Amino acid sequence: MINVLIVEDDPMVARFNQRYLEEIDGFHLIGISNSIEDAMEKITELKVDLVLLDVYLPGKQTGMNLLEQIRMEQLEMDVILITAASEVENIQSALRMGVVDYLIKPFEFERFKKALTSYRESNQMLQKHSTIEQGELDLLLLRDVQETREKLSLPKGLARSTLASIYQELVSFEEESFSTDDIAGVTSISRVSIRKYLRFLKEIGVVDETLVYGIGRPVYQYSLKKMNIPRIESYL
Repeated sequence: MINVLIVEDDPMVARFNQRYLEEIDGFHLIGISNSIEDAMEKITELKVDLVLLDVYLPGKQTGMNLLEQIRMEQLEMDVILITAASEVENIQSALRMGVVDYLIKPFEFERFKKALTSYRESNQMLQKHSTIEQGELDLLLLRDVQETREKLSLPKGLARSTLASIYQELVSFEEESFSTDDIAGVTSISRVSIRKYLRFLKEIGVVDETLVYGIGRPVYQYSLKKMNIPRIESYL
C-alpha cells in the first residue's frame, strides 16, 4: 500500500480528497495536516510515500516551502500538488522540484484518479525492478504524451493487424507460459515474425521472457503480465 499524507487547511476540501483517495485501490491515508508544522511532524514520525499538497496554507510559509524542505532534506517521498495556485511561476517551480503531478482546483474526480493511478503504476514498475529497459522507461516518462495520441506508432516492420492477432491468442492461452511454437500452432504467422512481435511486447512490459533449458536446444518461454495489458491498446 502507498501511504498518503494530505496537507490541506480547508477541512471540507481535505474530506473530499480523502473520499476520492478511498475510491482508488492501492492507497492508504496515513494522516491529514492543516499546516506546514504539523505536516513536517507527521513526515518525520510516519512512513509517508506520497504527499497531496496544497500551496496556500496558514502562516507565513506555503506548500512550496514544504516542498523545498522535502527536497533539501532528500526525503524519500513524492509530491502531487492539489491547489488553486495556477500561476505559471508556481507551476514551473513545482515541476523543477520534481512534483509527480499538478492539479488545479476545482478538478473532476477522473483527473484526480488519473494522477493517482498513473503514480501507482509507475511506482509498482520501479519497485519491481533493479534495472529497467528503455521501452518501459518511455512508458513512464512519456505517458501523458502517449495518452494524447489516437494511436502510437509501431516499430518499423510491425503491423497492427498482426499484433492484434498475436495479442488475441496471448490473452486466450490457459497456460501461464507459452512459446513461439505455441502461437505459431494457432496462427498462420511465421515463427520469425512472432519472435519480432514478442520482442516488442517484452520491450513495452506486456510479456516476460525466460530462457528454459531442457532436452535439446534452449527455448524462450513467455508469460503475460496482465496488469500491463492496457499498454498494448494504444498500438492496436
